[in-house]
Amino acid sequence: MWQKISIIIPVYNEAESIEGFLQGLQVFRQYGHEIVLIDGKSEDDTASLARPYVDRMVSSQKGRARQLHLGAKMATGQVFLFLHADTQLPELADELILRSLASGFYWGRFNIRLSGSSFLFRIIEKMMNWRSCMTGIATGDQAIYMTKMIYQDVGGFPQIGLMEDIELCTQLSKWTKPDCLKQMVVSSSRRWENNGIVRTVFFMWKLRLQYYFGVSADKLQSKYYPEQHKILKQGE
Repeated sequence: MWQKISIIIPVYNEAESIEGFLQGLQVFRQYGHEIVLIDGKSEDDTASLARPYVDRMVSSQKGRARQLHLGAKMATGQVFLFLHADTQLPELADELILRSLASGFYWGRFNIRLSGSSFLFRIIEKMMNWRSCMTGIATGDQAIYMTKMIYQDVGGFPQIGLMEDIELCTQLSKWTKPDCLKQMVVSSSRRWENNGIVRTVFFMWKLRLQYYFGVSADKLQSKYYPEQHKILKQGE
């Protein structure tokens, strides 16, 4: 029943790595799937470099939730795979997804492996994978996939500044549990390494706890992207 997968990718200023990243996805186009890229008005050559490697591309105001929701509106597949531009899919990812849906699941995610070599990353990975499967709440860097039908039924990505993946999974979990695929995507650990591994862990826990206790996503966004918030304030 499920055949065509739309791989939906939000990007912003990814010129340095976008070609290599998209080249790794071309095999899925050969199998009849499509790549939908939503560029958040990049200030570099991301759009021009990406164009030969995608099926559909559009420019959008920056904002992951906004970009992902627009990509879903453009997509023509019966299955949506939301993928970050710093995350690599495992081999045969399309077969794994289609097999998962054919077995009765309506959505799911992959286990994650962080690219860094520190032993701390191995602990973080295990905790992330265990927690997401136990709670039914995945993060965007775990390559969340779902049928187009259930995406539309829950209203798609909420248009909030941060935690859009958490909120979407919360709504999905009210309908049905996810399939927790054991195969791993590899996600960049650059942010963790740049900001400090332990510091980043506690920072992310703090943000999630604040969101759980009612702090608005827009307020949390200013903490997650402090430089961007500073620029916006200067422009007021």
